This record gives sequence, structure tokens and C-alpha cells, in this order.
Amino acid sequence: MNYLIAVLPNRMEVEAAYTALEKEQLPMSQITILGRGYKSADEFGLINPDQQAQKWSRRLAKQLIPFGFAAGFVFDAITQLNVLTWSNDLVNHFVGGLLGAGAGALGALFSGGGFGWTTASGDAIAYRNRLNNGKYLIITKGPEVLIRQATQILRQFELENIQGYTEPVA
Repeated sequence: MNYLIAVLPNRMEVEAAYTALEKEQLPMSQITILGRGYKSADEFGLINPDQQAQKWSRRLAKQLIPFGFAAGFVFDAITQLNVLTWSNDLVNHFVGGLLGAGAGALGALFSGGGFGWTTASGDAIAYRNRLNNGKYLIITKGPEVLIRQATQILRQFELENIQGYTEPVA
């Protein structure tokens, strides 16, 4: 599926562009307006960077927490650190493992969350920021022929940005 996202500065421009697309008899079921008074980014399904950050953190935590536990356990066994002087070696190694697992969890939270928030969400952050600043988006989805036709029509208007995307085949 191909997408075309055009950013327009105000409601009058977006309505004029939508009317121009309608006059050219493009299938209106494949054209969506996002902005105040229309669909929101969440209703349309635009990626939420917070959800992406949580997903990456969870994915990274599944790997780092067990690794951190093992590393903490082995580190305590090698160095013979006695965190709990009143207990035996196995309990101390286990506490070292728990501390290593905690370090792994923090690493997953900060590095996975940062990566998911900045990188994995792609251009969604920029489009969400524009919507929050009162701008409007016209999104056209469909075959490449429709996208080319919509691009020609939309270029007549005062666009802040126009970008085409191709959805990867899963």
C-alpha cells in the first residue's frame, strides 16, 4: 500500500485541497484529513512514539535482565564480594545476580526506550508535532497511480511538506 501525506497550514487550505481532490473524482474513501475537527492521529493509527518506546524497552528487557542476572552472579562468584556478611556464598551470589538483573532492567528502560522513542517511530513524531501545532494533514492511500494523481493536485496548494511512503510487505 502506498501513502501520500501532505501537511497544510490551516483549515481553509486543507478543505480547499480536499475539494480539489473530490472534483477530480478521486475515491474519497481513500483520503483522510487529520487535524482539529477531523480525525486525530490515534484514530487514524499513526504510530505513537510512547508505545514504540515501551515495545522496544520490553523487547530489550527480555534479553538484558537474564544476562544481567548471570553477569551479576558470576561477577560476585569471581570477586567473592560479601554483600551480606551474615549469609553463605550462594545467597551472596544470588544477591549479586539480582543486582545485575536490576542493572539490565535499567539499561533496557533507558536505551530501549530512547531508541524506540526517537528511531522506531519514524516520521510519526514530526507529524504528531505538526498536528499539535494546529496544522492539518491530508493522507491518501492506494495504488501508485492514485498517489501520483493526488500529488499533482495537491502541489497547487500551499503545502508545508508532502511525502510519499510505501508500506513494506510483511
